[in-house]
This record gives sequence, C-alpha cells and structure tokens, in this order.
Amino acid sequence: PGMLLRLSVLAAISASALSFAPPSALPAATRARGHATSVTMSVKKKDKYTVTTLPGDGIGPEIIAGAIVACDAVAKKQGFEIEWKEALIGGAALDAHNDPCPESTLDQMKASDSCLLAAIGGPKWDKNPRELRPETGLLKMRKELGLFANLRPATVLDQLVDASTLKPEIVKGVDIMVVRELTGDVYFGEPKGIEQKDGERFGFNNMCYKESEIRRIAKVAFDLAMKRGKKVCSIDKANVLDVSQLWRDVVIEESANYPEVELTHQYVDNAAMQLIRWPKQFDVMVTGNIFGDILSDEASMLVGSLGMLPSASVGDPSGPGVFEPCHGSAPDIAGTDKANPLATILSAAMMFRYDLDRPDAADALEAAVNKALDDGLRTADLATENTIGCKQMGEEVAKRI
Repeated sequence: PGMLLRLSVLAAISASALSFAPPSALPAATRARGHATSVTMSVKKKDKYTVTTLPGDGIGPEIIAGAIVACDAVAKKQGFEIEWKEALIGGAALDAHNDPCPESTLDQMKASDSCLLAAIGGPKWDKNPRELRPETGLLKMRKELGLFANLRPATVLDQLVDASTLKPEIVKGVDIMVVRELTGDVYFGEPKGIEQKDGERFGFNNMCYKESEIRRIAKVAFDLAMKRGKKVCSIDKANVLDVSQLWRDVVIEESANYPEVELTHQYVDNAAMQLIRWPKQFDVMVTGNIFGDILSDEASMLVGSLGMLPSASVGDPSGPGVFEPCHGSAPDIAGTDKANPLATILSAAMMFRYDLDRPDAADALEAAVNKALDDGLRTADLATENTIGCKQMGEEVAKRI
C-alpha cells in the first residue's frame, strides 16, 4: 500500500512534526501524553468531547462539513462522541455581529476541548476599515488564546509527486516543517496606522519582537528538530533589519542548549529562492510572523496543492489549540463543491492526536486519507480528469475508516 500519514510529536512539543510513515513506526513516546512539554494540551482521553467549529467564509462551510463526516465515522467506530458547536469568525461574524471575532466566539472556544477552523476572508470585506476585516478577527483569536506557535508541514506524498508544478526530482522526498511565530512581528507591532504627514498620507507598521518571544519559538523549533533531522534553518533579514539582528542573536544563544542540532541562517529573500531551487536542503525552518506567512504558503505548493496541508496553532496549555488547513477561503469556488477537504480532515487528525488524546482516531483518519488517494480519488486541485467533489471526498474518506 501507499505510505501512511503520521504525525510525529516530540517530547518537548505536543503538536509538531508532520511526516509520513506507518503509525506503528512511531516511537511510543510520540503516541502518548504526560511529557514535560514547551507547548502542552490539557485534555485527557474521555468518552465525549466538545469541539468548536469555525466554518468562516468562502469554502469554509463545505470543508468543515467534509471533516465532520469523517470525524463522526471515526468516533462511531471507536466508541466515543463529539459534540460539535459552531461559532462565527471572519466575514460571517462581521455580517452577523459587526465584529470579526466576537467575545461569544472566544468564550465558546475557551470552553471547548479543541477548535477546528476552516478559512476566512473574501472580497466582500476587503474595503472595510482595518478593524472590521476578517483577518483582524484571526489575529485577535490568536492573541486571546495565546497561540504563539504555528506548525506548517510540507511533505510530498508519493501519490502526489506529479501534482507539483516542479520537477519530480526536485520535490520527491521533500519533508519540511515551517515553524512560524504567530503573535508578534509587524502584524501586532505598535504604533501602526495611516496618518497625514507633510501633506500626504503616510502608512506605518512596526516590526517588533521581545527577546522572550523569539526564545520560546526558537525552543519549539530546536525541540522539533531533535525528533527529525536535527537541522534548523533560521530565516531573517539581519543584513538590514535591527529586529532581525535580535532574532538571529537570540536564536544563536538558544542553539547552545541543543549542541546536536545544526543551525544555519538564510536571509528571507534567499530562502524564498532556495525553497524552489533545492527544497530538500531544509528540515525545520523557523521564522517570524510575516516571513513565515509567506514562506509557508510557498513551501506548501511543493506538495502540489494547499488543499492537502494541515496546520496546528498551539501555545497556552490552559486552553485549546486551533487546527486548520493552510489554505484560504477560495471565494471563487465557494458553493461549487470543488474544494478539497483533505487538509481540513488531516487538521482534524492533528486535533485528535494532540488536543483530544485520541491517537488511534488520528491514525484511522490519516490511513483513510491515504487509502482514498491510493484508490485514485482526486479533487479538482489535484487532477484535471476524473475528479470528485468536496462532499464526496469527505464521504469516501469516511467509508475507508
């Protein structure tokens, strides 16, 4: 059979590396909890869970529906229950409450065992004031829930090598984890705004990091590398940015605690080129919020489609993580049943493993996705002929549990 998906968790982080191997190949420590971790989840295995779903905008409701069908099939098979509670975020929340992330949504998320987010945004809200845009709600959610680490894998499946726009010899065997700091940098720096200056409009943002923010995300990256290829590449722009010089200095300092890990550095512009030229040189990449936002999307296309890649946003151990596909809301295909739900289903697998203490359920979901791909099932983003729709793909995965 084709390779089985698996998620490697490290002893120092409970949501971490995504790579592909038979679940039986996982070390015992990666399939259980109870370790001292730098990012931990608090929920223990139980018979019933409460999960907040955030369908958001565009294709969001369709891909969430596909994930729920697959998750319910796993729960039924393995004898536990999931109570799904929907909440509004992004444009949908703006339309209903004139707030992209209402307090009622945050309260519900904090009271849940975990959260499954689809996608937000669309042209309908692009001309809104900054505080009334969907993306502002996403930033607020991350800050309020303390989700400082975003883990975005780019691992090329044998079944999908030909789906990449790059040559097979370039992408075959690629297995990268982008570790992106999520609650600092230019997205959160103050002051910011648009003002009148010298008779014209003047826009400004601040790229800011505290030493402690850099150190904690560096620790996540090094801990992760210890369970992978023991290589970390730190991405910055230290040749021109003071904040990047601080980033580099702190990462180098933290690396002293990990003598087994090889640390290298690349400027962000070079890293963007190297991801296309020779992606297999990378194991773990760690970078700030804005650089990580861009590079992780670029890395995801090595796989052939954003529709295949899950992610985890984790941090504060007292609350839930948020698990979401790497792609956006794709408003151009919303309502057409052309979306790919697999990244959302695989995000749910990460949720089962790391938030809900159900590694067997995660194994079952991942194996079902692989079986569907082995059987030749493809959505429109992965092939041009003999494709199936979003709804059917969710059902086909559920059948293979």
